[in-house]
Amino acid sequence: MVFETEEERFTVTVRAVDGTVLLTLGGELDHDTAAPLEAALDAAAAQGGRLLVDMAGLEFCDSTGLNALLRGRLTLQEAGGTLELAGLSGPVARMFRITGADGIFPVHADVAQALGTVPGR
Repeated sequence: MVFETEEERFTVTVRAVDGTVLLTLGGELDHDTAAPLEAALDAAAAQGGRLLVDMAGLEFCDSTGLNALLRGRLTLQEAGGTLELAGLSGPVARMFRITGADGIFPVHADVAQALGTVPGR
């Protein structure tokens, strides 16, 4: 399943991998492009369980994107699930570090590391 903006500046691809819902983000996540992420997070939250967001292809993320992820995290927690991040780098990693959000989410170096990790260990 792929969610895209009309401008195609931002994409979200959703797939299941070993019992984990994997959202792969690409492009620029901002006020104008956040709707596909919010839709994907809502769909994943309805399933509960573990949600892993691969941010390696994300070139930019503003406060709108961060807030969407924070809301998604809370919604998943209420449903007994988790929201984890992988592949933070460049300006996106810097924004998460400056805001302290990298301490709120479980963060993995990449998807391979995350999928080799069992939550709670």
